[in-house]
Amino acid sequence: MEETISLKELLQTLRKRLALILAITLTAVIISGVVSFFFLTPIYQASTQILVNKKSEDQLYYNSNELQTSMQLINTYQRILTSPRILDIVANELNLDMDGKQLIGKVTVQTDDSQVMNISVQDENPQQAVDIANTIASVFTKEVIDIFEVDNVSVLWTAEVADAQSPVKPQPMLNIAIALVVGLMAGVGLAFLLEYLDNTVKNEQDVEKVLELPILGVISVIDEAKMVEASARRQARNTKARGETVGS
Repeated sequence: MEETISLKELLQTLRKRLALILAITLTAVIISGVVSFFFLTPIYQASTQILVNKKSEDQLYYNSNELQTSMQLINTYQRILTSPRILDIVANELNLDMDGKQLIGKVTVQTDDSQVMNISVQDENPQQAVDIANTIASVFTKEVIDIFEVDNVSVLWTAEVADAQSPVKPQPMLNIAIALVVGLMAGVGLAFLLEYLDNTVKNEQDVEKVLELPILGVISVIDEAKMVEASARRQARNTKARGETVGS
């Protein structure tokens, strides 16, 4: 019984504060949409892939030891790819208004436990993102020969600017959906908080809850307009009754 009453009270609170909840949710959605569409700068992404594999003209098949060595080198190569040694050269070749330490924030290197490394670059300019990704791959394949004295890296796939390329962020619809959920949660939370802080007595149930005493009687609210209307009806009935008495 208590659970039913508690659920009823929760629903009553939500119904009473429905306008507040909807206002907060709608405000959050509007702010998110305006910021996503008009204030956030679109960011584009370009990706290239390089293959770590020792070149050998004398072997027709992979050597398991060489394959294992290449796999172990990938973690080292990932760090070198995002080091100033590589990125400073890239920044100089492309005449970028930044150095290697600043460029590292745009570069992500990933691998899926294979000999292929994926180099992703995010930039406000899609063409510049492509140029940076391809230049990183090109510079690394040259510099790795001097660093390790091995020639085991080759470019597997170069980045290109796609037609009607869409930015990877921001994602307005995702942001709006998140704002909808967050706004709804904030509105519901605020509604329950206001209800919890509201200790005013509004009805007989509140009196019984506060005093912890049973209610013996309730004084109804007197509506003056209804009282005047009832008095007029009584006078009309009395007048009609007197007229009937006189006529008889």
